[in-house]
Amino acid sequence: MDTVVGAASVQHAPFKPIDFLPRDVELERRADGTMLLRSRHRLQPWERHVPAHLAKWAAQAPDRVWLAQRHGPERQWLTVSYAEARARVDAITQALLDRGFGPDRPVMILSGNSIEFALLTMAAMQARAPVAPVSPVYSLMSEDHAKLKYVYDLVRPGLVLVQNGAAFARALKALDLAGVTIVHVEAPAPGMASLPFSELEATRPTEAVARSIAQIDGKTVGKFLFTSGSTGMPKAVINTQEMMCANIAMGQMSRVRKPGEPPAVMLDWLPWNHTMGGNATLHGNLAEGGTTWIDDGRPLPGLFDETLRNLHEISPTYFANVPAGYAMLATALEGDEALAQNFFRNLGLLAYGGATLPDDLYRRMQALAVRYTGYRIPFVTGWGSTETAPTATTVHWASERVGLIGLPYPGVELKMVPTGEAGRYELRLRGIIVTPGYHRQPELTAQMFDEEGFYRIGDAGRFVDPDDPAQGLVFDGRVVEDFKLTSGTFVLVGTLRSTAVAAASPVLQDALVAGQDRPFVGLLGFPHVAACRQLAGDTQGSMPLAEVLRSEPVVARLREGLRAMNARTRGSSMRVERVLLMTEPPSVDGNELTDKGYINQRAALTRRAALVERLYAEPPPPDVIVIA
Repeated sequence: MDTVVGAASVQHAPFKPIDFLPRDVELERRADGTMLLRSRHRLQPWERHVPAHLAKWAAQAPDRVWLAQRHGPERQWLTVSYAEARARVDAITQALLDRGFGPDRPVMILSGNSIEFALLTMAAMQARAPVAPVSPVYSLMSEDHAKLKYVYDLVRPGLVLVQNGAAFARALKALDLAGVTIVHVEAPAPGMASLPFSELEATRPTEAVARSIAQIDGKTVGKFLFTSGSTGMPKAVINTQEMMCANIAMGQMSRVRKPGEPPAVMLDWLPWNHTMGGNATLHGNLAEGGTTWIDDGRPLPGLFDETLRNLHEISPTYFANVPAGYAMLATALEGDEALAQNFFRNLGLLAYGGATLPDDLYRRMQALAVRYTGYRIPFVTGWGSTETAPTATTVHWASERVGLIGLPYPGVELKMVPTGEAGRYELRLRGIIVTPGYHRQPELTAQMFDEEGFYRIGDAGRFVDPDDPAQGLVFDGRVVEDFKLTSGTFVLVGTLRSTAVAAASPVLQDALVAGQDRPFVGLLGFPHVAACRQLAGDTQGSMPLAEVLRSEPVVARLREGLRAMNARTRGSSMRVERVLLMTEPPSVDGNELTDKGYINQRAALTRRAALVERLYAEPPPPDVIVIA
């Protein structure tokens, strides 16, 4: 097959045929400029609870692998079939019931993705005990464990699972564990009473399991998933069974599987303590009867090698990642023909999230797809939040562009409230996928909804084509983060941040957008350290980081990218005039990182107020990079 594909050939190559749900929406316009956007498609029936999907595939495809994960010193794959998983889940369910776990005694999981994590999640749901998976960051990267203690006290679990007690010993000691059962998989925490996971699995199921399952209804709480507000303190979002199952049905409607199509195969690293990984990815592939290969790699230098190792062995039918992951993947695929052939062999869909995929990455991935398959592969994405289980809108068509958030799923109403800027709307949501509220925080729950019961998500959007709503919506920043310059011009923080990070690639990994009540926009940049060292020629990592960040190649690449961005912008709100590259990464204890791993703009700017003052000092200090 040709190793070079021209841009024109890629542009004219057909998309791989996928049976997407046809676009059919209605738009209701109100006199005050507010609009309601809905799908005309009727939402199909959904399962009564998430574990019903496991029971279905255990009966229909008992020997098919549901989960696989590398284990042991040889890092060999350990697999679990649907039938085996169902039997193990029923045994764990009985063990939970025997110990009195249920609606008032939740189950908390502190560790990352694992087979045991998934089995306990299904078992707790069958026992009607809400599952509360917590980001491992709160346990392993925090010094004071403030967030861990906060969510623990909020949920008050009866059981806490850790994969390896030794790794989580310091975090466990920070908690009041009186009356709480600790369960470990690999090793107990030193000096603590802990129950082996294998003991739960050794329990013999009785009719009590079926009786408990029969009591599950749509309002049964399946999970507490944590999100962070502007203060950085987490909230426990109630996820009911009908929320999660209806959202699964919406996703299945958006892409119709053909008879005889091979089972779905996914390599997944997205954290299951997060709504996208836990609900959309893990539950979604379970509902399809697919196989999920747990990826211990991450889209970070050094850690992505594990993902590439896995992709040499696994040919996914669906692959999802963040833009930083696609940047590393594209480079690897361009230099490794065997890897590329295996990656594209069965691939039908690509998905991205967390930020807008840069156009150059989109083109590179499509050039590779055409080279190895003859087709372009549709890129899909969606939009929503922890409070919407998670996906409320999706791109359910083969789009020629990136950056869309799509159209509402069947069963979702999207309210669009004018923001005062032409064509820009605050987005609000209503439907079965919207949470009933925050656990034990009624005052915050009351603030969630407007007078018509629409959830105020805090995001803004605009139509691709105001005259043709079916072309979809574009994300246009966070309403709550936006600010004004001294000129009175609004700065759309989310839009500018993602655009600037993409323009300055690979120097910036993320950035804080500053400029409230200032004459111009400046950035406090979190550098991509490995990329900056490579640009500076510091392959051994011997130079002090501050010296690397002030090196001529790094500064030149940053200036080049942001000057090009500035030249394309339409006004001061999208121009960056100064950048200060920071040596300190985002702080968990300083509330600069949300539970999803996103930067909390407001908290980080407050914590780094001295650097903001330095950014705007006159004359600019030597470490402040002037772009104009």
